[in-house]
Amino acid sequence: MKFMLLIHQGTTPTPDQEAWNTVSEGEQKAVYADYQAVNKTPGVTPGMWLQPPEMATTVRVQDGQTLVTDGPFVAMKEALGGYLFFEADDLDAAIELAAKIPPARLGGGIEVRPIKEW
Repeated sequence: MKFMLLIHQGTTPTPDQEAWNTVSEGEQKAVYADYQAVNKTPGVTPGMWLQPPEMATTVRVQDGQTLVTDGPFVAMKEALGGYLFFEADDLDAAIELAAKIPPARLGGGIEVRPIKEW
């Protein structure tokens, strides 16, 4: 089965934020090591780290008109921070991998979504 793991940052500090400096050096090293391990997991196709939500542009079409607004539609705490793809035997394996992604333990969450195969 193929899954997309959507990384919701939540309150997780990232290296580009001032809050990162409040994270202990040991935890910072653990975050880097955890991401390296996840990306080296067989079946993982790493995604990209996304710019912060305030950099987003949301596009909708209403009554044939294209509407463009700055920023995301969701609240900042729910914003998507990154993603990866994972080919695994089953959902349990994807859940096990998701639990290893740092935001899962640091104030965010990982959405595990099966990819529809045609």
